[in-house]
Amino acid sequence: MTQQSAGVTRKVIKPVSDFFSSPVSGGIILILASLAAIIVANSPLREGYESMLAYKAGGLSVEHWVNDALMAVFFMMVGLEIKRELLLGQLATWSQRALPGFAAIGGMAVPALIYMGFNAGHEDTLAGWAIPAATDIAFALGVLALLGSRVPSSLKIFLSALAILDDMGAVAIIALFYTSGISLIMLGAAALMVMLLLLLNRAGVTRLLPYLLAGVLLWYFMLQSGVHATIAGILLAFCIPLRTKGRNNDAPLDRLEHAISPWVTFFILPVFGFANAGVAFSGMTMNDLLSPVPVGVALGLFIGKQAGVFGLSLLAVRLGLARRPDNSSWVQVYGVSVLCGIGFTMSLFIGNLAFAGNTLLIDEVKVGVLTGSLLAVITGISILRFSSTAPAS
Repeated sequence: MTQQSAGVTRKVIKPVSDFFSSPVSGGIILILASLAAIIVANSPLREGYESMLAYKAGGLSVEHWVNDALMAVFFMMVGLEIKRELLLGQLATWSQRALPGFAAIGGMAVPALIYMGFNAGHEDTLAGWAIPAATDIAFALGVLALLGSRVPSSLKIFLSALAILDDMGAVAIIALFYTSGISLIMLGAAALMVMLLLLLNRAGVTRLLPYLLAGVLLWYFMLQSGVHATIAGILLAFCIPLRTKGRNNDAPLDRLEHAISPWVTFFILPVFGFANAGVAFSGMTMNDLLSPVPVGVALGLFIGKQAGVFGLSLLAVRLGLARRPDNSSWVQVYGVSVLCGIGFTMSLFIGNLAFAGNTLLIDEVKVGVLTGSLLAVITGISILRFSSTAPAS
């Protein structure tokens, strides 16, 4: 290879490498995949799109493989992040947990109340109360990264910790409220797998293969038990060792997270977006678009999130229970609170659980999630883009 051709190759490879190493790249690819789904769902390709998702292989449809299997890996990634932050990171002490903890509580309760307010008296739609309660951590942090140095690092830490606690709440909601037809035998088998994983941890096993093999069995038993299969990903993550004797830089948790992170960011989440964001507007009337479900979801995300997160954050600081993030103003805290209204991935996921089999309601959820999240992105960026970095008194 000549020097000239090598130089051309480097010029081509470097922008690609820079893009994939950027914190916003995953969000951009997820947005493109979701837009592609919307375009396909409103084109002559719609029938083929729906047939592809309904195609069965190994006893599950393609849609179920995406939502039950691939998303279990996403939840495992979430679980690894939660465990690391709780033990060694941004949530390791009670003082670190205070502000994001209060914010997460408000950010889940207020959106749920807003949704329930719009759907009061509609028993068939009340099951979706948790849809606007979760923040999409990848999207929110990606948007924050776009603002660069305009946002102090303390606010990025605050948002990350808040979103992690938010995800913990969402996982608990899924486990407690979106289960059906519990099989005690399969649940018992899943419990045995968890015990095996804990024994591997206690025995100091550092190879990942035994954990992953037990994790596959745990996923299968959980799938058959009636508890949503993605919970297996969280349970497996919590059993992966974070510390190893004498080899702190080679912890199994770090190795696993490093290995699956690119797959989650650049494959699993875009595939999920393509499989779940395809809403067909042609079959929807104005009454459908303005019905309690999309309005409750959209306002729960956009209004409820900012009100709950900012309101309880302000209250906690005023009562002396927590401290405002260093070098930040209340306007900036409010801007981050607005960004918490980006509910995309987790909201769509919970919507599928809440209204399984009801195509119209799932489409209405998609409209509400897309609307609320888009409003949160635009408004949050606008506030943070023009806010002062000097703390307000």
